[in-house]
Amino acid sequence: MPQAWAQAVEGVTTVLAVAGMGYYVAALLAAFVFLGRRRARAAGARPGVSILKSLKGLDPGMLEAFRTHCRQDYAGDFELLFGISSFDDPAAAAVRELQREFPERQIHLVECPQRLGTNGKVSTLIQLAPNARYEFLLINDSDITVGPHYLERVMAEFQQQGPGDQRSNVADKPVGLVTALYRGRMHGTLGSRFESLGISTDFIPAVLLARWLEGGVRFGLGSTLAVSREALAAIGGLDALKDQLADDYQLGARVYAAGYAVALGREMVETSIPAYRWRGFVEHQLRWYRTVRDARPWGYAGMVFTFGLAWAALNVVASGISLLSLWLLAMVFFLRLALAMAVGTNVLYDRQVLENLWLLPLRDVVAMGMWVAGFAGNTIVWRGERFQVRDGKLSKV
Repeated sequence: MPQAWAQAVEGVTTVLAVAGMGYYVAALLAAFVFLGRRRARAAGARPGVSILKSLKGLDPGMLEAFRTHCRQDYAGDFELLFGISSFDDPAAAAVRELQREFPERQIHLVECPQRLGTNGKVSTLIQLAPNARYEFLLINDSDITVGPHYLERVMAEFQQQGPGDQRSNVADKPVGLVTALYRGRMHGTLGSRFESLGISTDFIPAVLLARWLEGGVRFGLGSTLAVSREALAAIGGLDALKDQLADDYQLGARVYAAGYAVALGREMVETSIPAYRWRGFVEHQLRWYRTVRDARPWGYAGMVFTFGLAWAALNVVASGISLLSLWLLAMVFFLRLALAMAVGTNVLYDRQVLENLWLLPLRDVVAMGMWVAGFAGNTIVWRGERFQVRDGKLSKV
């Protein structure tokens, strides 16, 4: 019986490892298709933009991230609005320092004391939005660092519509929302390194593949959510997201469902990955996996084919280290490294990927364990609070 079990495991892991090779090749092709896409030209008109940020506490590097938004080389008007639940929050001091450093910029700190839904971030944004002056709103996370041409390039995407333009889901749809890829800046600990590697070598390749297979993106990424007021009104405003866990995903998905295109820009931004201890890393990963499972259940199940390297390693064990299993492992490993380097270095310009490639096999095994654990419940931890997520909605535990 043990031999029969070993043969069964060997057969299953062989199939899954080969499927993983197919996934890596497809993701590589999707990355090359994205790289071959023309960069957006500078916008003819430069509309006014209101940048909205929901704050709670101080995160490492947050003030410097704010500064990069103030140093924009943008010919149009823009403003920064920071929403905070109480002026006693330590983040308020960071915004006031920013106001002193950049007196020429329109920087506003707005108290948003109401809790309008279970999603505290969206609750703050709902109260912040009425203070925005301009026709376009740009929402991104508090730790996002951007380049000096960020606004110019993001806003240019709204005017790149045209027949046969692959940046849009359907050629004759107006662009209602622009989102952007991102890389993670790691901070020393193993958990921080794992998460940063996962973004550059796992999550972003999956985004690019979805874009290629679906003819465009149909969701948003929290790194950048630039939306027209017209498109936002068509989905019922931000109020429609106040109980949603994956508010960034849902904003893009609803804008797309309302008849607008979602554009994935070529501008890259950077998020700061905390110096996670193991428990914090596991909680954050489980939140992410269960969010994906809830938002795209079939896509989540299909992730079984993305762990090719882990399946190939199990195949070596199940086969008793046969020559065929070693050959399969070598092939899978080569394609996994090729995908990691192609997306990490060529698409995201992530210099940290190469120096941390040696961690990739262990990171992939841990990721497969997190994926399995994602099926085991609906509870998540978010900023110290415990919630249950069902049908995209959050409820306090």
